[in-house]
Amino acid sequence: MADSLKTPEEIAGMRAAGAAAASVLEMITPYVVPGVSTAALNARCHRFIVEELGCIPAPLNYRGAPGQTPFPASVCTSVNHVVCHGIPTEGKALKRGDLLNIDVTVIKDGWHGDTSKMFIVGGTGSVLGERLSRVAQECLYLGIEAVRPGATLGDIGHVIQRHAEAQRFSVVREYCGHGIGRGFHEPPQILHYGRPGTGEVLKEGMTFTIEPMINAGRREVKLLKDGWTVVTKDHKPSAQWEHTLLVTADGAEILTRRSEETL
Repeated sequence: MADSLKTPEEIAGMRAAGAAAASVLEMITPYVVPGVSTAALNARCHRFIVEELGCIPAPLNYRGAPGQTPFPASVCTSVNHVVCHGIPTEGKALKRGDLLNIDVTVIKDGWHGDTSKMFIVGGTGSVLGERLSRVAQECLYLGIEAVRPGATLGDIGHVIQRHAEAQRFSVVREYCGHGIGRGFHEPPQILHYGRPGTGEVLKEGMTFTIEPMINAGRREVKLLKDGWTVVTKDHKPSAQWEHTLLVTADGAEILTRRSEETL
């Protein structure tokens, strides 16, 4: 399947989907507090996506591969050493200082908007947790700054890897960003490591996600028996931030930008 360069009409659809996804994270932010369960956060996001936005939560019942167990929730909630695809549960309540990633993908009028944000439950956490979350967000922003027509996918991966490793963190390699549009996951794959000047050349009209997963310890990860939850092998914390982007004539437009962001 060739990379899809979006028309102006299609870009308008992607903008609307991206704005909807961003609004879910803005809505849920005040509810991320000590004592809440990730299942309660998922339920609130589901109601907002369906009832307020009139959208479809893309993760719900999604199968990443033939035969895979459908994902059972409307958002992913990844806590502490969970790298990605954490399943919301009624079990253990969130504690002050926990690191939480909420990953939201909505379908609006057939178009997908995909974004995630880190939360430090209760507003403050460990020195390591706060630094890890900040560096992971910096990695995302550096990757975005590398996006422009004529740049390569390797340019994006290189700046992310260089920054993470300079901070003595590591980059997960098994999971990556992806093209996005009418499909949840489209070509190309966006690796968060690499060499500058290598890989596919970016073109105006491409839409894709950048979503670096940065580990405090080693980069190795493990998939749990539920078929979805990915954790760090050394059980050290992980952090991830994600945006959906459009390659413009002179850079990138962040389609899932939240009002709190200034870039």
